[in-house]
Amino acid sequence: MQTLFEWDFYDYDQKKANQFLELNLKEFGADLDNQNLTKNLVEGVVEKKDILDKIIEKTAPEWPIEQIARIDRTVLRLGLYELLFADRGETPPKVAINEAIELAKNFGSDSSGKFVNGVLGTVYREMGEPGKYDEKKTREKLKDISDLSKLPIEKLGGGVVYRNHEKGLFLALVHDVFGYWTLSKRHLEEGEKVEEGAARGLKEELGIKNFELKEKIGENEYFASDPERGLVRRQVTYFLAETSDKELALHASGGLDDAKWFKEEELGELKIYDDVRKIIDKGLELLRSNQN
Repeated sequence: MQTLFEWDFYDYDQKKANQFLELNLKEFGADLDNQNLTKNLVEGVVEKKDILDKIIEKTAPEWPIEQIARIDRTVLRLGLYELLFADRGETPPKVAINEAIELAKNFGSDSSGKFVNGVLGTVYREMGEPGKYDEKKTREKLKDISDLSKLPIEKLGGGVVYRNHEKGLFLALVHDVFGYWTLSKRHLEEGEKVEEGAARGLKEELGIKNFELKEKIGENEYFASDPERGLVRRQVTYFLAETSDKELALHASGGLDDAKWFKEEELGELKIYDDVRKIIDKGLELLRSNQN
């Protein structure tokens, strides 16, 4: 952290980062069992700085990266790198988050720990999606759970939002911080029916006002990590939703950074989660059958 702080102070000069690292290891790291781990972390953060900063800005949109206190953004870069790119066998996600929070509390302001926890916690919750297709990692997470039915369940509602136009059929998709285009969805509030939650979520997340929630497309379930509860089951129910609105206004979110309309023929070129693509394809099939 000290090396990366100094590197930040000197305008991200990579040569200085290497110099600071050598000096700090000599002065403070003589007793470290694994200096290579320290070197790998510093080199990794330096290499991935632009990506890490983009994620920080998207996760905390009210704070431009240069307006974040230097110690806070240093800790965030380090914690995010460990969460997203480092070997989880060496540093499990919860350990990375807890260590980052402690660094922020010890060296930052009174609010630093809470701020770092909020950013890293948001990214950690979103990590349930990018990793869900890695069957080996999923099996590792689940091998010690004897009864999956005992896992906490989170209910969500979402939709394949479409707009008919003289130029063809358009679908509204949202873009997440991991580079995937996906469908809009929101958690249900207490006592809320899934149709109500889906409708509310589409209005809030996409900023559309005039739309009609139509038939149910299907359901999707995946496992996600919650920083407080651990592994959870997320169950999403999707509906067709027709709108005449041309403009999308993405609601500020730590996990999303864009929303756009796409022509049906453009979907094949997009980076989309496999299970989400299946929902989209099923929605398109329903649309075609309804038209016939």
